[in-house]
Amino acid sequence: MAMQTQPQAPRWDPIIPPEMALKAEEVGVSKAALGWSSTLTLAVLAGAFVALGAVFSATVMAGSADAAWGLVRLAGGAAFSLGLILVVVAGAELFTGNNLIVMAWASRRVSTARLLRNWGLVYLGNFAGALATAFLVWLSGQYLFGSGAVGRVLLDAALLKCSHGFFQALALGALCNVLVCLAIWLCFSARTTTDKILSVIFPISAFVAAGFEHSVANMFFIPVALFIKAGAPAQFWAALGSGPQGYAALNWNGFLWANLLPVTLGNILGGSVMVGLVYWFIYIRRRG
Repeated sequence: MAMQTQPQAPRWDPIIPPEMALKAEEVGVSKAALGWSSTLTLAVLAGAFVALGAVFSATVMAGSADAAWGLVRLAGGAAFSLGLILVVVAGAELFTGNNLIVMAWASRRVSTARLLRNWGLVYLGNFAGALATAFLVWLSGQYLFGSGAVGRVLLDAALLKCSHGFFQALALGALCNVLVCLAIWLCFSARTTTDKILSVIFPISAFVAAGFEHSVANMFFIPVALFIKAGAPAQFWAALGSGPQGYAALNWNGFLWANLLPVTLGNILGGSVMVGLVYWFIYIRRRG
């Protein structure tokens, strides 16, 4: 008579870094092999998820001019964490996190063509999801809440983002995606949903509080501000004591070339090189 095996009890200890690296490599292979339609659809979701985190963050930070600057940023960062929590728990494809596919690419398990295909599709889908959410938020009039305080936060944030120099934006993008990819890296150690959520909150709160630049978040923040600038009613500007002319530097050209381009390049540098390839070198590199 065959002996019955007892089911193994779930493990609660975290996965250690060498195993995390192998897990990251396998995830990269799976992501690169995913069909284009699924990849694109999941990317649209991720863009929308990040945008929802941005809405939450702007709402939390609204009307807080008299509070300590750092504490306001911390609260906004904690709220913004919602976006990446939705991505990692609900399931979606985020360009900045997918920079870690370079670990599988460096091991020659993912071709350059597959890597670029994934990044291209995911970037396009993230842009579509974030832009659609920006338009929906503008259409909803949510920016008018708090006597226009939410709209002021969105406009001021977007204006600052479009005012960075090229290399400043690139450096801010690199620093941002170091923290985002470290959040994803920490999630590879998780065994429960709670572990994943806790892994995300602190790195994401840190990058928002510090003012670093995230390309997908900016696909929401700057377009929604542009929509507000172009279509907000007169009473909104009266409540702000300002007008669209005060945001002359906020335009589509500044968004695409002064912000999104350098920030995207910085995100790739920070996530792929400063996190992904470093951990590949430490734990996966084939030593001769």
